[in-house]
Amino acid sequence: MKSVTILAMLNTMAATVTSPMDVFYQAGVMWNVFNGKAVTPYFDVKLVTSTGEPFRCLNGVRLIPDGSIHDVPTTDLIVVSSILDIEKVLARQGEVVDWLQAMHGQGTHIATICSGAFVLAETGLLDGKTATTHWGFAEQFKRRYPQVRLKLERLITDEGDLYCSGGYNTGIDLSLYLVEKYCGHEVALQSSKSMISDIGRTTQAPYCMYQFRKDHNDNRVLPIQEWIERNFEQNFTYDRLARRSGMSRRTMERRFKNATGETPLTYQQGIRVEVAKRLLETESQTFDEITYQVGYEDSSTFRKIFFKQTGLVPTEYRKKFQRGSGIP
Repeated sequence: MKSVTILAMLNTMAATVTSPMDVFYQAGVMWNVFNGKAVTPYFDVKLVTSTGEPFRCLNGVRLIPDGSIHDVPTTDLIVVSSILDIEKVLARQGEVVDWLQAMHGQGTHIATICSGAFVLAETGLLDGKTATTHWGFAEQFKRRYPQVRLKLERLITDEGDLYCSGGYNTGIDLSLYLVEKYCGHEVALQSSKSMISDIGRTTQAPYCMYQFRKDHNDNRVLPIQEWIERNFEQNFTYDRLARRSGMSRRTMERRFKNATGETPLTYQQGIRVEVAKRLLETESQTFDEITYQVGYEDSSTFRKIFFKQTGLVPTEYRKKFQRGSGIP
């Protein structure tokens, strides 16, 4: 039996604490009960905080931990819950960073859910390695941890003994992934069926919203962004944008890339995909009609761009996200 320690952080989402607890607890239990077999639990699960005191999650749910981090001399796996603000966490729970470093040095594996990746990144253990987090925190994560290779499109990253997962609800995905890693595919499949939860999801791309970065304070670039956003359906040349901005083309391209992390063309493509996503979710036009509406003439070209950004072809995206499309 492996020991799993769930580390609940300040201002956490309840699901990022309770979901992994449920997944690890039921492995070898629920399936066996349903099939009239003796239960054979695979994990011993404990909940801890930095102090060991009861705490409230963001939704008001009150949880009572089994103890503090100081009550855990050894454990096979630590799962770090989500956080809301890394600066507040470090101010009030900064000791968890040293604790995680020490536990990892003893051979403990560490997994994070959603924004819990910030806590693991603070240890320096992710430097030069891959990670993922919720798409809404991507820009902040990139700025704070430039040495970490953020793979936002991935639902889960695996560095052998360090694991990260994307959004709040990916605690189930990550935990099932780890059940499979530690106990084999059959046990993970049994857990998946018992909890009626898909196994093997790999990407959060369909859920991501394009990030229109405007916190760069470059007042020469901001008007270019705003013009592209207002006129996203219009084709443009870089020379035209440069003339509008009063900069040379080379200077405009360099400053736009430095400020937004994108080229003007990929910025426009991101906007066009976001508009197409909204139309697929709410309207009944064909993708050819949507293609023309957002400024493309060739739907096959736009379909490739759409797939690259969302991980789904348009028909799959509409089926997944259009209102009422999933109700038989």
